[in-house]
Amino acid sequence: MITLTYEYKLKPTKQQSEHIDHVLETCRRVWNDALRERKDWMASRKCPVNACSLHREYIIPADAPYPSFQLQCQRLTEAKRLNPDLASVNAQALQQVLRRLDHAFDRRKKLGAGFPRFKKPGQMRSFLFPQLGKTPLRDRAVKLPRLGWVAIRQSRPYPDGFVVKQARVIKRASGYYVILTFQASVAIFSGQCCHPRAAVGGSCGRC
Repeated sequence: MITLTYEYKLKPTKQQSEHIDHVLETCRRVWNDALRERKDWMASRKCPVNACSLHREYIIPADAPYPSFQLQCQRLTEAKRLNPDLASVNAQALQQVLRRLDHAFDRRKKLGAGFPRFKKPGQMRSFLFPQLGKTPLRDRAVKLPRLGWVAIRQSRPYPDGFVVKQARVIKRASGYYVILTFQASVAIFSGQCCHPRAAVGGSCGRC
């Protein structure tokens, strides 16, 4: 399996630019809400039974499960039915935000680092589409979920024989960009036959 990543500059319309900004802001809120939920759950387990804080306490039932990635995805699905902002954003893109947060907590456990940080407005710079539709590419354009066909500055041709797997949209000071991930199943032949009948460095005649 060979993986290639190509970056192109997007040339979205005004409506598409507004939707990208909306997705980034929605992803930021999902990140902050999910992070707050995890931190509140962990803080509720730290209070000593004989010395509770006089300022405030986290009232979370003792049998409440830890807000894992799977549980937060379920709650996100339920929230999308009630929140129009969440419903207007691709569900997989929002789930990838929860996955990034889950990976951040895993790194915290392994490396002993601090908690992931809350993101202020404008600090969420990218979001990921882990799956794209059929034939998502054409000359100087890419088709993204909820955005439709978005024009790109095709600085180099798409790789032949590769299939585009995912797309990450990034906002920078110089504009919007997309990073496309291409994959191809390629068998690499070393040039030397491993058949026992073959001579050293030769071939059996079948390879």
